[in-house]
Amino acid sequence: MMKYTETELQGLWILDPVVHEDSRGFFLESFTARDMEAHGLPVNFVQDNHARSRVAGVVRGLHFQKPPFAQSKLVRVVRGAVFDVVVDLRRQSKTFGKWLGVTLSEDNRRMLFVPRGFAHGYCTLSQDSEFLYKVDAYYSPAHDAGIRWNDPAIAVAWPVADPVISDKDKNLPFLKEIESPF
Repeated sequence: MMKYTETELQGLWILDPVVHEDSRGFFLESFTARDMEAHGLPVNFVQDNHARSRVAGVVRGLHFQKPPFAQSKLVRVVRGAVFDVVVDLRRQSKTFGKWLGVTLSEDNRRMLFVPRGFAHGYCTLSQDSEFLYKVDAYYSPAHDAGIRWNDPAIAVAWPVADPVISDKDKNLPFLKEIESPF
């Protein structure tokens, strides 16, 4: 069982699992195709990814893949906490260029469904954060793309003053410099 909440960015959903917890620990369903289908969400996931960040303040993103390898994602944190961010890249959308941030953590067990047409990234809020996500298209290096994490036109309110960022992510283009493929 899962509670599905659609956000103001059409197609972007927050998922809160029903957690069965007792003195032994807990159990939850992290994915159920039937429930996803009932909410009109794609369920043809083909790849699972797992990322670990050793320190707080790591910013990864904002990434996306261009068609025909664009990806929908179901993301969650199993250790630590992150501030998860998505940016609408769909030119015809009323919310083009808008962003939304959601805290995902091992404590709140919240998940986020990110549809195709969004850039995605996150900032770790704790040491040793582990981030898991399912995607519905295989990774394609030739279709890998992104926008700058600190693009002033988007103005994400990242919860970190001095982030740890890869050279690749530091050099991504600004939104105004790309042609959105969506």
